[in-house]
Amino acid sequence: MRIITGIYKGRHFDIPRTFKARPTTDFAKENIFNVLNGYIDLEGATALDLFSGTGSISLEMLSRGCQSVISVEADRDHHAFIKQCLKKLGTDKCIALRGDVFRFIKSCHQQFDFIFADPPYALPELPTLPKLILERGLLKPDGIFVFEHGKNNSFEDVPGFIEQRAYGSVNFSLFSNRESKSEDE
Repeated sequence: MRIITGIYKGRHFDIPRTFKARPTTDFAKENIFNVLNGYIDLEGATALDLFSGTGSISLEMLSRGCQSVISVEADRDHHAFIKQCLKKLGTDKCIALRGDVFRFIKSCHQQFDFIFADPPYALPELPTLPKLILERGLLKPDGIFVFEHGKNNSFEDVPGFIEQRAYGSVNFSLFSNRESKSEDE
């Protein structure tokens, strides 16, 4: 696993072979962050990484200047790996939480500039996640939410949907909490 750009650019972390997580590929990660540059400045942003897996996205957000990141992962070994990576970087700007994402969403009273969610593609509740996150008010006004999912899902009808991008078998749907444009435009 590699950090693509920013203050930790080029740092590598070896993922244990026993991990079940499917890390976002470097190709997909680099492309989606390039797209995000047109929507949000991560410098000083508050971010949330749901279903963190190996922590690849959390580390990338930190490297790109996020002021604080909350990383939520249920798997004990994956959570420990994320904490180990953060320790190697010597940063205290990320809080790695071990727990159920749905419980976290229901109990969270904080809002974020940027939210990234990469649930297991076979998760039965996957189709409900974008609406749940947006309805719970986790995204700040003008915030951006990126949802990674398989090719068989479409979220175009979810309020706040901006666009969908595909990189190989990886699909990202982007959502915003921005005020809708005036009817004259």
